[in-house]
Amino acid sequence: MTTLPFSATTPVSVGRVGLRARDAGGLADFYKDLLGLTETRRSGDTIALSAGGRELLEIEGSATLKPDDPNSAGLYHTAFLLPERADLARWTQHAIDRKFRIDGASDHDVSEAIYLTDPEGNGIEIYADRPRDTWTMESGEVVMRTERLDFGALMREIEGKPAQWRGAPDGTVVGHVHFRVGAVGEAEQWWNGEMGFDTMRHRDNVAVFLSSGGYHHHVGANIWHSRGAGARPADTTGLAFVEFRAREITAERELTDPWGNVIRVLPA
Repeated sequence: MTTLPFSATTPVSVGRVGLRARDAGGLADFYKDLLGLTETRRSGDTIALSAGGRELLEIEGSATLKPDDPNSAGLYHTAFLLPERADLARWTQHAIDRKFRIDGASDHDVSEAIYLTDPEGNGIEIYADRPRDTWTMESGEVVMRTERLDFGALMREIEGKPAQWRGAPDGTVVGHVHFRVGAVGEAEQWWNGEMGFDTMRHRDNVAVFLSSGGYHHHVGANIWHSRGAGARPADTTGLAFVEFRAREITAERELTDPWGNVIRVLPA
C-alpha cells in the first residue's frame, strides 16, 4: 500500500483541482509530459489526470472561455507534492532534458520547490517536503523563508541511484493550492471560519498560509498581483474548483469563497 505524504494524512487535505481551459486536450498533454500524469477519464471536453490511481486534475475545455486575468482573484498555483526529495531531483533532470521553462526555484525551509506556468497561464509548483521533525516554529508560526534552491545539493540526492524520471510516482498528491485574493485578512477569516483551518504563517500582510492538522500549508492566499480584486468571472480560463477530503463529514458540501472560487468538501 502506498505511503502518502503527511499533507494527505491530515483531517482535511487537498484531493484534486479543476481547471477550465480553452484547449483541454492540449493542456492535458502538457501535464502528461511535464509530470507523467496519466489520463484516467474523458467525457466530452472534460479530461481527468491521475498519479498512482489518484485523480489530481480535472480539465474542462471550452473555446468560448476568455483568458484568465493574472491581476484578478483566482488560482496562483497548484502545488504537486512528490513523495521523496530524490523524486524532485529526478523530475529536475527530466525538466532539464525536456527544456521546460522554469519561473523560479526556492528553498522554503520546510520544502524545496520549483515553479512553472502552464500554456494557459496557470501557475504550477513541484515540490518535496523536508521531514516534519526538521520544521521550526517562531512566535507560534511555522518558519517558511524563501531562499535560493541549491540545485547542486538537490542533484546529489540521486548520485549512485536510478536517475531516470518515469512519471509521477505513487504517493504524488496535490499538497497545497495557492490562491490570488483581494484581501488577505478576509481570506484568512474565511478559511478559519468556513473550513476550520489553522493559520500557520503570515507574510508581511500580503500573504497568509493555512492548514489542517499541523501541515505547513494546504492553502496559501496572496495579494501580490490582486489587491482589491472582486469576484472573478465564471466565463474565464483558470480555476474551476478545488476539492478537499475531510475525515469528519458524511456528506459532500460546496462552498464559495468571497471571490467566487468554488470549494468542494467530500468525505475522506
